[in-house]
Parts: sequence; structure tokens; C-alpha cells
Amino acid sequence: MIDRSIVIRNVYAMFAYAFRAIDTNSVSKVGSEKFDNLHDLLAEILIRGTNSQIKRGLYQDYLSRTEELSTVRGRIDIARTVNRHARTRGRIVCNFDEYVPDTPHNQALKSVISLLVRRGSISKTRQVSLRRLLPYLEEVAVISPASIRWNDLHYHRANASYRLLLGVCELIVTGLLPNEDTGDTKLESWFSDEAMSTLYERFLREYFVLHHPELSPSSPLIDWTIDDGLISGLHQLPTMKTDLILRNGSNRLVIDAKYYGKSIQTNHFSAKSTIHSANLYQIFTYVKNEDVAQAGNVAGLLLYAQTDANEQPELDVVMQGNRIGAQALDLNRPWNEVRSQLEALTEWIPKD
Repeated sequence: MIDRSIVIRNVYAMFAYAFRAIDTNSVSKVGSEKFDNLHDLLAEILIRGTNSQIKRGLYQDYLSRTEELSTVRGRIDIARTVNRHARTRGRIVCNFDEYVPDTPHNQALKSVISLLVRRGSISKTRQVSLRRLLPYLEEVAVISPASIRWNDLHYHRANASYRLLLGVCELIVTGLLPNEDTGDTKLESWFSDEAMSTLYERFLREYFVLHHPELSPSSPLIDWTIDDGLISGLHQLPTMKTDLILRNGSNRLVIDAKYYGKSIQTNHFSAKSTIHSANLYQIFTYVKNEDVAQAGNVAGLLLYAQTDANEQPELDVVMQGNRIGAQALDLNRPWNEVRSQLEALTEWIPKD
């Protein structure tokens, strides 16, 4: 029987790696607690992370303001001053920059905390803890969560600690905004496969970035190996975007992460279980185009998140000189065992 608390704690670990916050002290104790559902995990991350952020000081930035003032501040907006006849009242319109906490990062944080309090299925204790955070964000405006442009929230040294918090906020918004078809506003117990797939890919990449920088982990595009001769319609070739490539000298391992409800397909006529054919064709194509010199120094691995099915991927073959495989990462195991599975992946890098 699967221990859901272990699975949820591992989802936390995935969050922490994916959003480059694995060393953040503010949430370091979350992984040792037991959680019965994902809602409470997300709430606890926000509670701990936001409390820590408040103690160190909310991120502030210079924002442009335009106001009618009795004294000069910044630059006088002559046109607006004349148009508003402000001079007759002894006031002038000024443009100035003000150092305030009402930044897009804090607006997103406060708005999602408010959303989770209103609509999330969380314990009363955590609901109270979230409410207690709001007075510290009093100077921050509440905006519509649907209006938040997550890709426009940039991170640097001054606000890097927001990365995990706002990553969690984005996933909360995905689950809590009304469904277009039903109007339902309930946060799903587990995120959609698409959201979890993205998290899974980022988690794998950031794990190796942190623990194995010597392997130059990256997710580059692979170019198609095109023969000389008549060439047309190159723009119609699909992009080969990798999830992760690990390198040891000239030797490379291409990993394609898969987060599916079913990692094995069954032929209804023969009852034979096989790897998804499209996945296998994809990893084989990636490997053969990456191994331009046909030296056999590129391997490919389909890494599925393990499901509760009786049969799991366990493919390990050599195809046309390149090692190709498929296996499952068991996220239902304690974290030290999950890490051992990840470390074993480095053995798939071809040897000289």
C-alpha cells in the first residue's frame, strides 16, 4: 500500500529542486512532516516561506508614481499640472520613483494567499496561519490571480528567495481558478498530468544541476542531421527539445522525462505489454541525431514516473550501436531511496 505522506513529501522535494530553493531554510522542515493532502503541503510552504521572507524583509523596488502634491518631488509634469488647473489650488503634478513593497512579486504572493484562504481545502490551523500573514502585506495591492503574468516575474539576487513561493503560487492558481466548462473552483487533490509533467522535468534537470555540475546538465535543442543534396521544407521539421542531457567528455546521455498515468501500453489482441511506441521512436530519433559521428557515444533513456501498475518499464537494449532504455523512477519510496535511483542514472552515460 502506498504511503501518501511519503509521496506528498517527495512532491515537496520536487518543488524545492524545480524552483532552485532546495537550500532555503524557510521551508527545509516541510519535508519531514506528514501531510494527508497536497493542499496542506502548498499552504505550509507558503506559511513558512512567507514568514521567513517577512523576517528578512519583503522585496521592494522603485516604482513610478504620478501624484498631485503641495511640494515638488521628482519631476514636475507641466502638461498635467496645467490641464488640471492644479496651480490655482497651489498643487502641482509630479512624477517620481518610490521604493515600496507593492511589487508584482508581492502582489502575486498576497493575491494567491487570499485565494487559497477562500477556496483551498486546508486545515483550520493553516487557514488561520495564512490569514495572519495578510496584515504584513497591507501595503501590497490584491490583484486578480488570472491577470498575473508569471513569465514576467524575473528573479535576481535580491528576490531569488521568491522563486519557490511564486512557483507554488502559480500551481495553486492553475488548480483554483474556475473551470471554463463547469465553473468549478475546487483545487484538485493532484495537479493535472501536464502540470506535474512540467514539474517532473524541471525537478530532474535541477537535481543534476545542483549535485552534478561536472556533467554539464542542460536541455538543449538537437539539430536534425540532414544529408547533402536536394533540401526543401526544413521549416516543417519538428523541434527536438530535450528534457535533459548529461555529458562526460564526448559521451552523452539523453533523458526524456515522462509523467503519465500509464507508462506501459497493452495490445488488446495479444495482451502484450510494450513501451509507448511514440516515446521510443522519439528517444531513438533524438539519440541518432545527437550522435552525428555515429560513434555510439550517445545513449538515450526514457525515465517514467512510476505508476501503480503491476508492470513497469525495464528496457535496456543496443539499437544500431546506441544504448536505448526505459525505466521508472519510484517516487513512492523514501527520499534517500529516490536519490539513490537518480544517482544510478549516471551509470547510463557511455564509457570511453
